[in-house]
Amino acid sequence: MAPSPNGILLVDKPGGVTSHDIVARARRALGTRKVGHAGTLDPMATGLLVLGVGPATRLLTFVVGLDKTYEATIRLGVTTDSDDADGTPTATADPAVLAAASDAQIAAGVAALTGDISQVPSTVSAIKVDGKRAYDLARAGEVVELKARAVTVGRFDVLATRRTVGAIDLDVVVDCTSGTYIRALARDLGAGLGIGGHLTALRRTRIGPFSVADAAELAPGAALASPAHVASEVLGALPVTADEARDLRHGKRLLGAAPRLEGLATATPAAIDPEGRLIGILERRGADLKSAMNMAQEQS
Repeated sequence: MAPSPNGILLVDKPGGVTSHDIVARARRALGTRKVGHAGTLDPMATGLLVLGVGPATRLLTFVVGLDKTYEATIRLGVTTDSDDADGTPTATADPAVLAAASDAQIAAGVAALTGDISQVPSTVSAIKVDGKRAYDLARAGEVVELKARAVTVGRFDVLATRRTVGAIDLDVVVDCTSGTYIRALARDLGAGLGIGGHLTALRRTRIGPFSVADAAELAPGAALASPAHVASEVLGALPVTADEARDLRHGKRLLGAAPRLEGLATATPAAIDPEGRLIGILERRGADLKSAMNMAQEQS
């Protein structure tokens, strides 16, 4: 009997489908119900989805919060109720005001939205308000007021500018922390310039160390990245001996092992045994280390 699939799959989501649609396709292709994803993409958006399959879905909790990179097109001059092209236009800039918006002013507006900023998420978003998704409330006609949140935009570069009748289109690339809404950047850039703005295209190209260039075809028998490889990439690896692996499997601590965390990228590394298997995710307990997430019985 073939072992159940267990690992991480990178998928390049096409436009016009939801992230849930991709999960459903993966369940059919891989023959398992246990599939999840790390970070939703809107139907309009394309690009990288990180899928967890089988027991490896537990690792998605460490992927969700990683920094991300997006390529996008912002249209200045038109505001929509969803802050993207799927919404209904609600305002159009005065042609004279739009024409007066210089490249220097746009650059200043982009600079103001770079670094540590406070951002109000788009109303049509998956954020829950009193247990309900904001987009469901908005589509039901209810007034939705979301709180501003602190995010970091490490890079917000304009790659190309195209001026047409009634609009200015900007091709941009954005590096940002998890929870940043690129639609909100488009909205706020347009608002700051006094001409409005929304997103017309969005593609996620990176989540942490994972690139859309490495995405695999979603098909039966698709090769999955091993839990050990993924955990090592995201959290860093701490090699353990066979005896230490046995102790961790049995819930025992590695006594006096905490100094071995020095020099590692995180304080919660992946314990990897001599055979290259993921034993668990470690955490410090005083001078000791113990497994905070035991993966020893869930290897592929």
